[in-house]
Order: sequence, then structure tokens, then C-alpha cells
Amino acid sequence: MTLDYNRTVVEVFTETCRKFADSPAFTCLGHTLTFREVEQLSGRFAAFLQQQTNLKPGDRIAVQLPNVLQYPVVVFGALRAGMIVVNTNPLYTSTELKHQLTDSGARALVVLANVAGAAAEVVAETDVEEVIVTELADLHPPLKSLLINSVVKYIKKMVPPFSFSSSRSFKSVMKTASADFQPHHATPEDVAVLQYTGGTTGVAKGAMLSHRNLVANMLQVNQQMGDVFRTNQDIFIAPLPLYHIYAYTIHCMCAFSLGNENILIPNPRDIPGFAKALKGVPFTCFVGLNTLFNALCRDENFRALDFSHMRLSSSGGMALTQRAAKEWERVTGTPVCEGYGLTETSPVVSINPRYGIRLGTVGLPVPQTEVKVIAEDGADLPLGETGELCVRGPQVMKGYWQRPEATAKTIDDQGWLKTGDIAMVDNDGYIKIVDRKKDMINVSGFKVFPNEVEDALTEHPDIVEAAVVGMPDEESGELVKAFVVSMNSALTEQDVRDFARKSLTGYKVPSSVEFRDELPKTNVGKVLRRELK
Repeated sequence: MTLDYNRTVVEVFTETCRKFADSPAFTCLGHTLTFREVEQLSGRFAAFLQQQTNLKPGDRIAVQLPNVLQYPVVVFGALRAGMIVVNTNPLYTSTELKHQLTDSGARALVVLANVAGAAAEVVAETDVEEVIVTELADLHPPLKSLLINSVVKYIKKMVPPFSFSSSRSFKSVMKTASADFQPHHATPEDVAVLQYTGGTTGVAKGAMLSHRNLVANMLQVNQQMGDVFRTNQDIFIAPLPLYHIYAYTIHCMCAFSLGNENILIPNPRDIPGFAKALKGVPFTCFVGLNTLFNALCRDENFRALDFSHMRLSSSGGMALTQRAAKEWERVTGTPVCEGYGLTETSPVVSINPRYGIRLGTVGLPVPQTEVKVIAEDGADLPLGETGELCVRGPQVMKGYWQRPEATAKTIDDQGWLKTGDIAMVDNDGYIKIVDRKKDMINVSGFKVFPNEVEDALTEHPDIVEAAVVGMPDEESGELVKAFVVSMNSALTEQDVRDFARKSLTGYKVPSSVEFRDELPKTNVGKVLRRELK
């Protein structure tokens, strides 16, 4: 079947909202927005961007929100106004956030009040000229919004103090915005999203994902899962952050385009709260990853839920262990379909078909996707041989934002993208990921790059050298371990971790630190991480 992916995200959005206008689209903390309401609210936000700011089509707008109702409203509104969305992790430290805002040239930022402190520290040093601050329940009915926001701010003390020289509240923006805006007519080749990643190594880079890329991947996934994805009948549970491209594609593209409802979970780490949010909900599709499956299966309230409506469990973002897959199926009665992808492929490359799951593999390539395995010298390898996995298809990014050299190293002149992952393709076409080519560490689906952590550690005045590797962990897939050479014998592991926490997001902070007199190196002085691992 030929897929028509030469459309824009906005065209898909508009068509979907009109088709399923009165159906529930997104639910969060007990309040639901219909497709009609998402269209209306996103239109108001688009009108605000056009009429009350100096932003123009093609400008970047950073969206630093967890899974709340404002996320789809802001993202679709920005796209409708012709802006490029920069998905931004709410957990970022000020250092990490500054890099992303500066590198992308973002001119606007939408941020949740709970995490606005980091942005307040650095936004004046960036090109950001519009800051919109939102609170957790801003799109709930007035009384419920006041109650939830007050409890979060004054009772639970979950909103630390922050101050911007100039900012607007999301509520005031939506209240004063016109109901009319001028639709921007993007082309399928225009960039829709800048999704930051380190690629296979190095500093975080913005993968330019076009409208065509995102629509293509949506259609590829929907076709591959056609035996389980239904139209206007399914309820998807969305605990993975929508700012992550995997969750964005599944919930804001695939499920949304089919007229299905997404239950947004703002804080999946609150397992009791998570289980409570699912009680009484006849959910049919659950999207998660290994760490979350493990945690939920241990929770008594989760195990007591009604899973009789479940049709699909999907895993991505990190390797799925057989132990987690088997326990999840035992508890929920539904097997897990593991898939594989990269930020650079929008992101899905392959999925295990629901009725053809092979544990230990990441399934079959989605439609109109070619894969091959190459040797060190670039030569194609036959089926069954192990080498670097390469991908070609309409979901492959346009390239890295303002990094033509990095783009050329990743995508060749025939459109093949080198994934940096070592894989094997069997005779039936199933892909097995063997290892990562580079030293990237995967902590619960989040990429950690050793160079970044090492650079942060060596800022400590007592640390001479540092090397970071990933160590296997049953819960999170991998944990960060640091090997440190210190000139202060009194320096402790806790001292190192506390120092790292000042400039690194929590999952990047080493979980353990080992002190060494020296680090193993090659004869040219390069640290041998493999030997340490």
C-alpha cells in the first residue's frame, strides 16, 4: 500500500478535529478536551502568536511542559501559526536549557511554573523575547483550576520562587487572544519540530523533523499496527513525556489522527497516583518502557486494575528486558510490542507486530522503510551478520540544525542514515539490537552522553580526570558510573554527586563513583572506556 505522506501536520490536525469534533481527545487530572476544543484553543494560541508578538513563521518556540492539557494546545497552536516547535525537557538544569535555547535561537518559551526557575536564571542570556508561564490546571474549569493550582502552589509547595524581567501568564494570553487567526500554509518539507539529541555521540543537536517526516511516521505506524489500532474507539494511556519524540508521535500524531483519546499522566513517577488515575478507565492501549513496566507491576493498586479492555502494550525508548515483558503480560494479560527508533527517524523504524511478537527483537521495519547492516568499511553485510544498522525512509530527518558536517557524517548521499547501533537482521526481517556503537548511556529511555558528564565533573577543583560509562541495571536499563582521579583524598562519592547535580539533570548524575589513581588510556592518551566498563 502506498502511503500519502506529502501533507503537513496542520492539515492532518485540521482534518482530524473536524472529523471527530465532539469526541474526547485529551484527558488530564479529571478534565477532558474534545477535538473541537483542542482546535479552538490552539487557534486562540496561534492568534496570540500572530497578533500580540513579533514572532514570524519559521521562528522557534521552546515548549517546556510535562504531560498537561496545555501541551497539545500550545504545540498545535504554534504549528498552525507557522512556528517551529522546540521540545524541551522540563527537568533540564539552567546550563542544559541555555544550550538548547541558544542553539535553536528560540524567540519564545512556554514553561510550567513548577520548573520555571531554571529558565529564569538564563533566559536573559538567550534570544528569547516572549515567556509564557502556565500552571498545572490552567485549562480546567475555573473553580477546579483555582483549587488544583492553589493546592500545588501553596499546600504542596511545588512551585519554587522564580522571576522573569518580562513574562505573561498562559491564562491571560488565552483570555485576550482573538478567536481568529490567519492560517499559515506550510509545505511538507518545512521543519515542524526541532528535537534535541546527541545523535550517536557528542553535544546535543537539533534534529530537523519536517511535517513530511512526522506525517510519514504516523502513517507508517498506523499501518503497521492496523490489526490493533482502531478508529475513534481506543483509549491510550500516555505516561511517557510528550516532549520525547516517541510519545509525541504515538499520542499527538498516531492516536490523535485516528480520533482516539489520550489520558495524559503528568507525573508517572508517582506510582500510587498513576494507578489511581487509571481506576475505572476502560483503557485499551498502554505506551511505556521497561522501567515503568517494572515499577507498575510491583504496585498493588495497579495490579488490582481492570485490564479486560486492553488490546495493546507498546514499549520504546530503551531495551525491554524479557523479565519485564513476561511479568507485564502476567499482570495485565497483554504482551508487549517492542519497537525501535531514533530521534533522527521521527522516531519509529521498526515494531513487533501484535500477533507476531519475538522477544529479544525490535520487530519488523515499518512500511516504506529500508534497513541494512554494514561492516566497518561500509560494505553491506548479508542477513544474519552483525554490523552497524542503517535506515532509509520518508521518516529520516532533514538533518541537524545548523550542523551540515554532522549531518553529512550521519546521512550519506543516498539517504541512508547511520544509526550508531550494532544490529543483526534475521532471515524473516526481524531486527535485533546487539549493542551501541558509541558510548552513549541509556537511563530509562533518556540518553546520557559521557563527554557531557565528564566535562561537568572535571569542573570540580579537586578532580583531575573523569571517565563515565554505563553499567547494566535491571530497573533503568543502565546507570551512570563515574571513574574519578582526585588530588584530594578527602573527596567523597557524595561530594562528587552533589557537585554534578548542580549542572546536570538527575538521570545524568552518576549513581556511583569509583576513585582511581589513574585511568587506563591508549598510547595517544585517549581514555579506554571499554576497559573501565
